[in-house]
Amino acid sequence: MSLKTQTAFSKLSELCEKVVATTKRLEKMSLVGEFIAKLLPEEVEAAALLIIGQPFPRASHRVLAISWAALYDVLKEMFKPSTDEIGTLFRESGDLGEVVRRLYLKSGRVAQATLFPTPLTITEVYQTFTVIADVQGTGSRRRKTGHLRSLFMHATPLEAKYLTKILLGDQRIGFNEGMLEGTIARAFNLPLPLVQRANMLTGDLGKVTRIAREEGITGLQKVRLQSFTPLLPMLAAQAKDVSEALLQHGGESAFEMKLDGARVQIHQQRNGQPKIRVYSRRLTEVTSSLPDLVTLIQKEVTETSCILEGEVIAIGLDGRPLPFQHLMRRFRRVRGVERLVKEIPVRLFLFDLLMLNDEVLIDCPYTERRKRLASICGSIPLVPQIITMDSREAETFFDSAIQKGHEGLIAKRLDSPYKPGIRGKSWLKIKESLETLDLVIIAAEYGTGRRHRWLSDYHLGAWDPETAEFQMLGKTFKGLTDAEFEEITKRLLELQVERRGNVVLVQPRIVVEIEFDEIQRSARYPSGKALRFARVKQIRYDKSPDEADTIQRVNEIFESQFLRKASTNNVGRTSLSK
Repeated sequence: MSLKTQTAFSKLSELCEKVVATTKRLEKMSLVGEFIAKLLPEEVEAAALLIIGQPFPRASHRVLAISWAALYDVLKEMFKPSTDEIGTLFRESGDLGEVVRRLYLKSGRVAQATLFPTPLTITEVYQTFTVIADVQGTGSRRRKTGHLRSLFMHATPLEAKYLTKILLGDQRIGFNEGMLEGTIARAFNLPLPLVQRANMLTGDLGKVTRIAREEGITGLQKVRLQSFTPLLPMLAAQAKDVSEALLQHGGESAFEMKLDGARVQIHQQRNGQPKIRVYSRRLTEVTSSLPDLVTLIQKEVTETSCILEGEVIAIGLDGRPLPFQHLMRRFRRVRGVERLVKEIPVRLFLFDLLMLNDEVLIDCPYTERRKRLASICGSIPLVPQIITMDSREAETFFDSAIQKGHEGLIAKRLDSPYKPGIRGKSWLKIKESLETLDLVIIAAEYGTGRRHRWLSDYHLGAWDPETAEFQMLGKTFKGLTDAEFEEITKRLLELQVERRGNVVLVQPRIVVEIEFDEIQRSARYPSGKALRFARVKQIRYDKSPDEADTIQRVNEIFESQFLRKASTNNVGRTSLSK
């Protein structure tokens, strides 16, 4: 196929601008649907992924590993901008892609012919991303930078904007994976549940888009769950106590202890040489970091094939769970693993079975999956559980979980199927502590006194879909150890966009779980809300910014605490009146 017949990347960039410009959901979907329908067959997969800002399928092992610092090196060579200029542009737009576009416009730069003699195409951009991700070994940064330079020297200002946004994982055009599923269904007259299921099973919405366009219902119906294609985890909504959970579930419910550990998905195949892979909740493969888990599964689970889900906790000398941050040292380590296996022993508890001997079980009731899991797990313990409709029995079980050092309970409907990536009321989490929020660090300050060496005062933000930006809710320096301050400082400096005196503006990538006393009204922040006595409970390296709480969730908590206060005040007045 001639390159001239392929779709220019500029067309995709223009589409993204149109999608950003409208707030109407159906209009966004129509724009994208019409665009995809006109593409060449070989362009569809790449285009679908790039539109939603995924350089690669969700289940892919590839990662670009491109930081703002690496991209800034290319921009310095091209435009020689000062850090003050970058900072000013970032404060004006809050978008690094827009910063790059304005640098191009200010320079009057015209795209140059380098490796590409014609305008960039969607296919060329995607292939170059693949090449960048596959660069390994000595001199990898230099070679990655060379490929980046070729792309950006050949890009128009608008193309450079969207190259930047996709490379840095910051597409945010108001068009997400769920909307693309809906778009595919509408554009090709397909049942939405069928499209959603195909995406759920493959972890590759680009592939699903191509199948939907080229093969329709018949093609999507052929999609099957495959070993070593991790599924998004099913998520739990919040319940304030066991009574609410029982009410939501209409009676009897299964209560499992909510362990303070890391969720894992384990895939095993024993056709010939046994093969086991372990994935984190973000679908990152962590097999090499957990060799003790692999050995345990090889010994205890002897089925031909299976996909298991469980929780890994770090164990202290007293047999009690260690804090989550200790466990994360195991998950992130690729060197010195043998030493850490001894220093930080872990224990695996299983709680779900998604596939057994090539039979997909996600549509089966929870009780059946649990029963079949118990029959194949050997000596590996299941997460402790009771099934009851008695709130007092459930509360006693909750107290037992807390005494053992766990977080609380997960209540599961007995008939619930497993719905990957869905946060519904079939599973409800019940925690002892005050409400917490998963927020994103959007800036950080160097501390004072003992903390002067570290970025230790964190500006906390919640995503606001309406304004398409993170809204600040306050700052905190409380909750972390010196070792955690040191580690997070290194990570934040890698994400640095600008430094203003003692304050470092960063790309919003690091999620922290925040405890607080209450949410107050505040004229200090555009959100109109602020956290009172915020403190970091733990750093959630296992979560992406997309999984953090939104400003809507903040408002929900604010309203609920307001109602609680009103109720308390009413009770007080009633008793006095008597």
